[in-house]
Amino acid sequence: MPIAVLRFPGTNNEKDILQALSAIPGVRAYLVTSHQGPHALKEATGIVIPGGFSYGDYLRAGAVAAAAEVMDGIRDAAAEGRPVLGICNGFQILAEAGLLPGVLLPNESARFVCRWVHLRVSSRSSMFTRGLEDAIIRLPIAHGEGNYHCDAEELRRLTRSERVVFRYCNRDGEVVDEANPNGSVHSIAGVINAQGNVMGMMPHPERASRKQLGSTDGMRILENFVEACLC
Repeated sequence: MPIAVLRFPGTNNEKDILQALSAIPGVRAYLVTSHQGPHALKEATGIVIPGGFSYGDYLRAGAVAAAAEVMDGIRDAAAEGRPVLGICNGFQILAEAGLLPGVLLPNESARFVCRWVHLRVSSRSSMFTRGLEDAIIRLPIAHGEGNYHCDAEELRRLTRSERVVFRYCNRDGEVVDEANPNGSVHSIAGVINAQGNVMGMMPHPERASRKQLGSTDGMRILENFVEACLC
């Protein structure tokens, strides 16, 4: 099963996600660089946009990458129902491209945050979290612009339709301000599009894919992503 991992200038997590995906039986994860253009994504059954600092985060994180020609291939894939996963900078790119609602602002603390967090799985209907409904999982974050915001009406739509996939919480699963690492509205850490096939998340599942890394919770998300690519 061919799954494309898209690299922009400044992406720095492509090797981690390639390794994690390749550990799943039947997956052929391969690298696509942005200058190859939209046609390089045509054979992919699913696409991952990994983390990093695409184009040095100039203007805003993800803003320059969102305007790249290769994003036409991402839009086509999303419209066709193929799964698309944006991790950290990938989430920022998808939001800047209008493929996901909301924006990612600088962290409320104005500092880069790099640590492990607990997340409550908030959506019971997402194919990305099948079998994880209401679970408390543990993943790492590493970002300077992870402060998710949207207007009040958009937030109502997201919560009503269970499109908020992950929320920051404490180890007991309580969504409290103290557990929110960046100031995100509603403690949001990840969302999906209306069609349900495009997800963005600030935490890094590929960095929690083996016991040696401290958690395997991220691998469960990646396995669900791969399973969705089969549909």
